[in-house]
Amino acid sequence: MPPAGRAVRSRAQGIENDENAGTTRLTRAKAAALNHESAASDLVKKPLTRTKSTTTSTTAGQSRKRAALGDVSNVVKQGTVTEKNGKAGAKPGLVKAAAPTKVQKVSRSQSTRNVLGNKDKNASDLKRPASGSGVHGPASKKRNTNSTSKSIEEEESVETQENVAPAENTNVYMEVKTKHEAVAPKEEAQFQPRSTTPKLINPEVVDLDLEDIEDPLMVAEYVNEIFDYLLDIEGRTMASEDYMDLQTELEWKMRGILVDWLLEVHGRFRLLPETLFLAVNIIDRFLSCKIVQLDRLQLVGVTAMFIASKYEEVLSPHVQNFRHVADDGFTEEEILSAERFVLAALNYDLSYPNPMNFLRRISKADAYDIQTRTLGKYLLEISCLDHHFIGHPPSQVAAAAMYFARLVLEKGEWDPTLAHYSGYTEEELWPCFQLMVDYLHGPVLHEAFFKKYASKKFLKASIVLRQWTKKYYHDYFGMEAPSTYESSSALRAAPRKHSSLSS
Repeated sequence: MPPAGRAVRSRAQGIENDENAGTTRLTRAKAAALNHESAASDLVKKPLTRTKSTTTSTTAGQSRKRAALGDVSNVVKQGTVTEKNGKAGAKPGLVKAAAPTKVQKVSRSQSTRNVLGNKDKNASDLKRPASGSGVHGPASKKRNTNSTSKSIEEEESVETQENVAPAENTNVYMEVKTKHEAVAPKEEAQFQPRSTTPKLINPEVVDLDLEDIEDPLMVAEYVNEIFDYLLDIEGRTMASEDYMDLQTELEWKMRGILVDWLLEVHGRFRLLPETLFLAVNIIDRFLSCKIVQLDRLQLVGVTAMFIASKYEEVLSPHVQNFRHVADDGFTEEEILSAERFVLAALNYDLSYPNPMNFLRRISKADAYDIQTRTLGKYLLEISCLDHHFIGHPPSQVAAAAMYFARLVLEKGEWDPTLAHYSGYTEEELWPCFQLMVDYLHGPVLHEAFFKKYASKKFLKASIVLRQWTKKYYHDYFGMEAPSTYESSSALRAAPRKHSSLSS
């Protein structure tokens, strides 16, 4: 700090400790303490001046009286410099700055108010300028007065508008108020917290969608309407079950070979299960309305898989990949031309209710058991290879696959909850169930399909189900559909006497 600052501090300390001084230096802390103790009346209330002090002292350095809470900066005021120049006993430290900045701190000495005097009532709301702000003198009253008056005028205008608004549109105001009072109870009832406990659709069926009410991906609010729509359109997207009678060069066996090859292509491209079912549906629907030559049957299969991958996959394989997988038997132009021809024949209607959607819906009632669903997927793909399933809707085939898988793994009876979410009772599933048993009891006709599910990834589903069918085939083949739920339970109890192959 400059020497002038040190001289001012030492001089101030001398005045503060001098008992003969005419005034007492009052700090802010002392002023606050004296104010609370009601001792302010004992102090000398003398206005602060900048004139030369008349107090005599034996100390040479104490030549003038310093105002309380005065300026202690290194900027020397003009009055002080004149005083020091005119007296020989001036301290050498108090010298004028060589290059004054012309910026002075706000000094309390410029105010005409006493040290501890009462503040003016009009200036009670004025904000005191901060120290070192460079503002000369007290804050301007004109600006604060305008802001105060402006706020008062705004408050008065708001009160006036509040008083006038109902009077201008009294009828509208009363009408809106009446409507609001009438609607208020309904809005309160609408936002009541939902219960998290499962509710019963009927005394035997549990509402399993309630647990997904907070999950936006499960769309529990619309799931019933969605599956009602799928059940409604599945009849319009089914192929004719005897369309092979119209084909001159094709047979059911050739269709099975084509689908078995498409299963291999489907696995090589690692496509979704929905893509396979849609491709087979496109083939059957196209063959139901168009006569195809034998040498063009593979082109129909490749084109159907190409269309289905565009519809179901996020990133479908390129047309070149389908050309290579067909051993370059067809050009890319032929595949693209066949694509347009097939879509035109189907009237661009690909809204096929995929059986995988129904399988997942029923699996929800089965607690999403991974073993049951894996066996169910194998049984569901049998409907792609065996033409006897063409006349059955996808929802029924999916329910029969889950019924068969639960029977093999001994997961319990087909209870009312499973019957509700599948849409079929046990006796309604018996025709599809017998078709699956008949297919598994026969020889292996489709090698690619058998090898796919014989791997450990699919829990060796093809091996387990064929062994189970051969062991219990005579217990189910030739039986009539159970008439009641109790009689079907008795039939299902017979195979349980033997060892299970679920492991």
